[in-house]
Amino acid sequence: MNRKTLVLPALVGLLAPVLVACGGAKGGSGGGDAIVVGTTDQFIATKDAPAPLDPAYAYDTGSWSVLRQTVQTLMHAPRGGGAPVPEAAQSCDFTDKVSESYRCKLRSGLKFADGSAITAEDVKFSIQRVLDINADSGVASLLANIDTIEANGDEVVFHLATPDATFPYKLSTPVAAIVSKEKYEGKKLREGFQLDGSGPYTMKAETKDGHVAKVTFNKNPNYTGDIKLRNDKVELRSFADSDAMGKALESGDIDMMTRAMSPEQIKSMSESPKEGIELTEMPGLEIRYLAFNTNDPSVKEKAVRQAMAAVVDRGHIAGKVYGSTAEPLYSLIPASIGAHTNSFYNKYGEPSQKKAAELLRKADITTPVKLKLHYTTDHYGAGTAKEFEALKQQLNATKLFDVTVEGTEWSKFVPAQKRGEYAVYGMGWFPDFPDPDSFIAPFLDKGNFLNTPYVSTEARELIPQSRKAADRTSASQAFTQIQEIVANDVPFLPLWQGKQYVAARTGVTGVERVVNSSSDLQLWELGRGTG
Repeated sequence: MNRKTLVLPALVGLLAPVLVACGGAKGGSGGGDAIVVGTTDQFIATKDAPAPLDPAYAYDTGSWSVLRQTVQTLMHAPRGGGAPVPEAAQSCDFTDKVSESYRCKLRSGLKFADGSAITAEDVKFSIQRVLDINADSGVASLLANIDTIEANGDEVVFHLATPDATFPYKLSTPVAAIVSKEKYEGKKLREGFQLDGSGPYTMKAETKDGHVAKVTFNKNPNYTGDIKLRNDKVELRSFADSDAMGKALESGDIDMMTRAMSPEQIKSMSESPKEGIELTEMPGLEIRYLAFNTNDPSVKEKAVRQAMAAVVDRGHIAGKVYGSTAEPLYSLIPASIGAHTNSFYNKYGEPSQKKAAELLRKADITTPVKLKLHYTTDHYGAGTAKEFEALKQQLNATKLFDVTVEGTEWSKFVPAQKRGEYAVYGMGWFPDFPDPDSFIAPFLDKGNFLNTPYVSTEARELIPQSRKAADRTSASQAFTQIQEIVANDVPFLPLWQGKQYVAARTGVTGVERVVNSSSDLQLWELGRGTG
């Protein structure tokens, strides 16, 4: 087994990550001149989600991975992680001491991929468009703190409603993509799979039966920005499942596979590496959790949700289903983020049927409580069904619950969840940026992406308070209070946090940098050679 270890600069607020790869000496060619990457992410346009690749709508890891290659933002995360640096901008800075006014000066010579010039007015149009459309995906909430936008010459000034030291991070996400007035309407989503921007690549999507089967990224000759491309062409192929993706890697049809590899694949590659294929572990901030529709009669009583928190055995689920690729999580904020506290463990301790029974008895709730847990069958990987079967067995074993589970494909799951059809449902979360705010505000703030009926007035007062701190470590007290509120009210039940892996054929370089901490692809890092 060939083992290599390297350390990247620590992400803001994170522990320094360690990368490990295993494999042999030979490599596959995959796609000729193009580097071919596999994914199990599905790109589907439906009546409920007609514009999966519009920056004003897209709010999932798969879509953002496509957007990252094709659109440009004022700021972006630097190579190796850390605080955002200018991308389409030449410079960006707060112009006041309270983080309420943010000014960006554009790079000279910026052009869209079609050769047309980019102006400050285009930037203003793009951001205002997101706010005006305010799509039900919830992505507009990232920019909701913007009060007004000024465009003057080559400068854009954002005036914020309240201080927000995290605003530069938000401008580095695909929701802040710069788009053209000629190709995007100001108050209407662009339906289908066409995507235009000024990013490092142009893209072309090939569809089959209403799904994207392949996206081809070609180097954008008009790109002006901070990113250095190490290839001219990449293909992203979508597979129905991880097994099909794994077979394509072994046969040489693809050069690399990304999310979502199955726990079994990762274990097999770790213990019995195949010649010519290397497995790479990278720092990840993925979390999984149960969410509750607190208006639904079955879980409206807080005691029901607290009782579930008191009996769920996270260690068993992580170990049995995901093995070494996951670890128990006791807060929405993962343990590798500095503001994390074990709020759920502090309140409920080890799993206890007795404690759960007492919570239900005091609330005068008749047992067993009948519940249906919903999960998506095709978005988070092959382990999800096993995870929910384990949850069902744990809850039913207490005799306090009568639980059934039901799986639904992602394209139907999300609209049903937003309509409030599920009382309890499982979700995953990859942060928009590596800051505690990205694990709190999207869940609890006004306009949250889940459209949850749960409201904590106290939490919504603490969120803007936490954003005042330019030194993010000084915001820890506010985040500690919010985590305690979540543990007490249980609108969400954190389960586990995971690592992330990719596997590639020997000879593909840049693999250790191809996925950032938010699990977005950075395909420009890939190349061919010896390292």
